[in-house]
Amino acid sequence: MYEKAFNGKISCLITYGEANDPEYTPLLKEDQKDYIYHSELVLGGQRIIMSDLVEGDIEFQICYSNFLTVMFDTKEEVQQAYEIMKEGSKTIYQMEATPYSSCRVVFIDKFGIRWGIMTEQTER
Repeated sequence: MYEKAFNGKISCLITYGEANDPEYTPLLKEDQKDYIYHSELVLGGQRIIMSDLVEGDIEFQICYSNFLTVMFDTKEEVQQAYEIMKEGSKTIYQMEATPYSSCRVVFIDKFGIRWGIMTEQTER
């Protein structure tokens, strides 16, 4: 999965059903038991914590208008990270150089998260 480069790995992934949280369990619809209660992704030495919201009247939906951007030093690091993360994903903008980055790719991963991974410079 995300486990090869940059200490990149999913270090924790717990569904609401697995968490068996007494505050949420009685309120869950059957399909919500598979939503993410707590997850941690370590990428480039940074710990990123994410979860799905199952409170009140808010229905779960994928939101493509928000996304997480991760900056790397080199084009090779972007390529390596994308190679690890692309399984089951949908690419929005193909990997390419831009006027602001030597390498950029934007995609929605298999969990429905929209990512931008890129360099912050045009030389490397």
